[in-house]
Amino acid sequence: MIRALLHGLALIPFLWLAWQHWLWFSFLDHALTANPQQFVNQFTGEWAIRFLLASLAITPLRQLFKKNNLIKYRRMLGLYAFFYACLHLVNFVVLDHFFDWQTILEDILKRNAITFGMIAFLLLLPLAITSTKKMVRRLGKKWAKLHKLVYGAGILTVVHNLMMVKVISLEEVIHATLLGSFLGYRLWHHYGKRKT
Repeated sequence: MIRALLHGLALIPFLWLAWQHWLWFSFLDHALTANPQQFVNQFTGEWAIRFLLASLAITPLRQLFKKNNLIKYRRMLGLYAFFYACLHLVNFVVLDHFFDWQTILEDILKRNAITFGMIAFLLLLPLAITSTKKMVRRLGKKWAKLHKLVYGAGILTVVHNLMMVKVISLEEVIHATLLGSFLGYRLWHHYGKRKT
């Protein structure tokens, strides 16, 4: 029941965005602003960060509140982060650059913000591919090591977002603060256990 509810909630932003595009194509009032490409870029990027942070929050919450059953939702939240990151990338490739691969490559190589964003996506890609139960069994202990890439992806994603906005708002500050808190907790928990 909880899993189904989470799936429904996680799809609301996508369904809302699809609805706004239908209104736009129908020449009706919509929320995509005068620059739909920029709006979609920001919208999908923000939701990718939110779900990535939500997945990173699971372990601290599970340990602090002794709710071990929370762990079963971490993979799902991570996959939704990847889903919205894919929409973010598709928007960049299709709506922003119209499949102009040379310009896309130049953007990735010359603009640090785009470089960080692309590296973050590439770090998330193997995590999404190996998220199935079959891959978890096949990789064994290597799976846990591989999935530590999510920490690097989280840092790069937040940095990418900070570099892309013209003015840093409260939302970007909250994202960075949450990320720092989650990673700081992991370091404290890891080294604290080693000292005892």
